[in-house]
Amino acid sequence: MLYMKQTAQSFKALVDETRLRILVLLTEGELCVCDMVAVLELPQSTVSRHLSYLKNAGWVTDRRQGLWVHYQLNKAGSPFQGSLLSNLPRQLAGLSQAGEDLDKLKRHLQTRTKSACAGN
Repeated sequence: MLYMKQTAQSFKALVDETRLRILVLLTEGELCVCDMVAVLELPQSTVSRHLSYLKNAGWVTDRRQGLWVHYQLNKAGSPFQGSLLSNLPRQLAGLSQAGEDLDKLKRHLQTRTKSACAGN
């Protein structure tokens, strides 16, 4: 059962533009922190802080591979979050920033070297 405090924390995680932008990027699949830094043009520490907030709120999961940390949407989260995540791409698709970020991600992934993030 999802408690009110957990639900409030889930919503609080969504009130920041950077965290929404990260969730949009993760709709494309698992990404390394370095990929998100390149697209968002923010310092690694800032992106990592937002990812930590999203992880603590249950929106994302991570896996460490050597020096790199890879994140993905938490498909095994609460039914409440799962419902929101399933609608996220459609709801955010019309936002110009989301489209720009996704285009930039596609260009970045095409041009980065294979060794940039081990395992990706």
